[in-house]
Amino acid sequence: MSLGYVVKEGMAAFRRAPLATVTSITALMLAVLMLGILGRLAFNAYKVAQSLKQTISVEVFLKDIGDRQTHDLQSALQKEGPVDHVSYISKDSAAAVFRRDFGSGGAGLANLGFLPASFRLHIKEDATPDQISSMVSKIKKMDGVEAVEFNRYLLELLQKRIHTLVLAGSGIGIIILFVSVLLVFNTIRLTIYAKRGLIKAMKLVGATNGFVRRPFLVEGIIQGIIAGGISAGLVWVFFQYAVPVLIPQFGILSWPYGEWYYQVGAMLLLAILLGFWGSHLAARKFIKDTSIN
Repeated sequence: MSLGYVVKEGMAAFRRAPLATVTSITALMLAVLMLGILGRLAFNAYKVAQSLKQTISVEVFLKDIGDRQTHDLQSALQKEGPVDHVSYISKDSAAAVFRRDFGSGGAGLANLGFLPASFRLHIKEDATPDQISSMVSKIKKMDGVEAVEFNRYLLELLQKRIHTLVLAGSGIGIIILFVSVLLVFNTIRLTIYAKRGLIKAMKLVGATNGFVRRPFLVEGIIQGIIAGGISAGLVWVFFQYAVPVLIPQFGILSWPYGEWYYQVGAMLLLAILLGFWGSHLAARKFIKDTSIN
């Protein structure tokens, strides 16, 4: 079978069932468009949540210990699994922060030197509350440590929000994908029904199921290319031009991996795969030796 014949027959559905084909392309385009918008918003929401996690730190307040012990303790803290990096805050630095926050009224207290030196442990993005709590319990037992402060509640709240976001986005995405595949499936089924006489004649002269099936697969791919191209273009225009004008604060939304063409390419590929999969299911189900009557 020549490639030209397959493509020609695949495009013939636009003439035989134009309304069903346009409906399928429109629905597929809207599905991929919604997934594209949802994906970019979810990506940026996830980045914000991860950035908030980075602001959570563990404060390790020190006793009056020497420089050597302080250095050894910092090295030990840096080796802890959940720790990304360690910042040292000397007594003088703590007093300067106290004066800045409390103004002239706190200068006298700061000068008394009662503020201890401390380490601020910056936590890795993938660290869990349980891992950090276990680390905190271990640090409290280290020589030279006076006290340890850690806001476990805030971290658990962020973890819960991220988990909810992932579940909700995944659920919506699965529903949209299912509906779009179903629409392509029904369109190809209508095309097969319209060509049932020709298909039966082809089989009578020895055409295999694979021979008959290929044009319908091409039809689904063409629908995916058209739908994906339109939806990707709309997403690019929407976020690149419309959002910065209509909602200026959303103009800072970043593209996945830093460039627009990654998401646009992913949307186009997704639409093609959905079109192919819907046509593959329909052709496989309805093109059988005894199914065309």
